[in-house]
Amino acid sequence: MDTTITRRDVIRQGKRLALATPFLSLITYDGANAARRLTVLTGATMGTTYSVKISKMPANVDRFEMENAIVRILETVNAQMSTYRLESELSKFNAESSASWVEISPDTLAVVKEALRIARLTDGAFDPTIGPLVDLWGFGAGSTRQGVPSKRHIGEILKRIGHNNVLTMSSPPSIAKSQPGIRIDLSGIAKGFGVDKIAKYLERAGVEYYLAEIGGELRGRGYSQRGDVWRVGIERPLGARRTVQRVVRLGGQALATSGDYRILFERKGISYSHILDPRDGQPVQHGLASVTVIAPTAMQADALSTALMVLGPEAGFRLAKRENIAAFFIAKTANGFTEKASPEFVRYLIA
Repeated sequence: MDTTITRRDVIRQGKRLALATPFLSLITYDGANAARRLTVLTGATMGTTYSVKISKMPANVDRFEMENAIVRILETVNAQMSTYRLESELSKFNAESSASWVEISPDTLAVVKEALRIARLTDGAFDPTIGPLVDLWGFGAGSTRQGVPSKRHIGEILKRIGHNNVLTMSSPPSIAKSQPGIRIDLSGIAKGFGVDKIAKYLERAGVEYYLAEIGGELRGRGYSQRGDVWRVGIERPLGARRTVQRVVRLGGQALATSGDYRILFERKGISYSHILDPRDGQPVQHGLASVTVIAPTAMQADALSTALMVLGPEAGFRLAKRENIAAFFIAKTANGFTEKASPEFVRYLIA
């Protein structure tokens, strides 16, 4: 069984849309003797890479037109939701000091609403206003040093975080802040939304068999060039080493993984991960190494994997069971790794 790693080892800090978004490797399994010719489209976006694999390209679709369309889709998402572009919709909202309504696109409103829904569902374990806390710990855009902030500084920043301070309006699509200093950062959900936009475009173009991925968030439909459902490897959380922990089937669903073992720093023998708990302002320290979620959309899988990672092995698993979330947990122990799958996840496991 051949493996192809389609996710880069390193995500560049300075140029990306997403920072808190999980970014474990995507490993897809393709047979050595392909039954169909595989079309692969790749490029750079959101500070990482995208990949679109099509195992059955419609005869009336021009590959280069499709590539250009995908680039335009991703550029639009960046123009709407990037916090690294001063002219983006989110940057304009974040720069607003008053409680005035800021008109945004329907797409941005849809992502903000979903982020707020996940925030409420998880009692704030996922929070789209976490940006100032990410900056404080040195994981934000343009950060040059990382360090452990004082409890006083963390307490001050926590006053500027709270998803309940974001207001939405449907007509016209607009958002407002009920407290000065509130910022929205969609880095934990926007890449998943980008995958969903690509998937919708492909389906409108008549593509029935594809696997679309941005930075580890992916969505698949139909069959691979082998003639069976897409198979995706969940990476064992070993840092620099690349090993598969489990393999899942993906047909008509989306998948995202969140982990604590790649973006981190160490001080006095203690590791501090970029997975931050918006409720107390601290990096997670509960021993959970990664969470993989399978959901109807990549946007949902993206946000839920981060939220469950913050909640930890017990509270996260309880929420997954209660809400029928397909989730797979890998925890660190003194003797290696332990794993646990929610009942909804078990049916996707191959090996």
